[in-house]
Amino acid sequence: MTGARPLIGISAYGEQARWGVWDLPASLLPQNYVDQVAAAGGAPVLLPPVPGAEAAISRLDGLIISGGPDIEPARYGAQPGAKTTIVRPGRDAAEIAFFLAALSAGVPVLGICRGMQLMNVALGGTLIQHLPDVVGHEGHSPMPGAMGAHEVTVGRSGSRSRLAGVLGQGTRFVPTHHHQGVDKLGAGLIATAWASDGTVEAVEIDGPFVVGVQWHPEAGDDPALFLALIEAARLVAAPSVG
Repeated sequence: MTGARPLIGISAYGEQARWGVWDLPASLLPQNYVDQVAAAGGAPVLLPPVPGAEAAISRLDGLIISGGPDIEPARYGAQPGAKTTIVRPGRDAAEIAFFLAALSAGVPVLGICRGMQLMNVALGGTLIQHLPDVVGHEGHSPMPGAMGAHEVTVGRSGSRSRLAGVLGQGTRFVPTHHHQGVDKLGAGLIATAWASDGTVEAVEIDGPFVVGVQWHPEAGDDPALFLALIEAARLVAAPSVG
């Protein structure tokens, strides 16, 4: 339908939660994800981390893989490090299924923080389990329970990236809260932004809208990535002519 809001699936957390008199397992999501999607013109749809939920992907126009806890190191052939303590194997499995279903169906994807890492692992890449051990500082997650900020450089050697087309090439400060990062890139992924210490801060796939960022755009005041996802989703949702 002309003018209809594209349906944007957002992967939900599976966590113990309290509300009112209840303390139960819940599928939940920080409100700023859904607010950003709605403000950009999309209709947010929460995807619970349960087997079979990937069947919904083909009915959606876009997918956001959200942030959250560490990915189980066994997923990329590693043993857990000392600082890798909270993992959600069921969520890992569900989100990998979401991502692969989206690739198969041509559904645009935006991965955020853990979401970018999940995309990398799903395509055979590996992760650095604790960035401070490699880069020598806590700048990617300077404050427990709060967002920090650091500078990233957007670009791509040799050609213009989709991310640079959305954000512009050059440096910018972004909201950040993560202690893990990309090590070996997964198959088909291209790095398109970096922190000053060399940490990969964004990846994408040539062709369709498949972009992952290590920072948290949902916690910032720049809607450009959400607007770009909605624009790509509208193209997917638009009926073919002829």
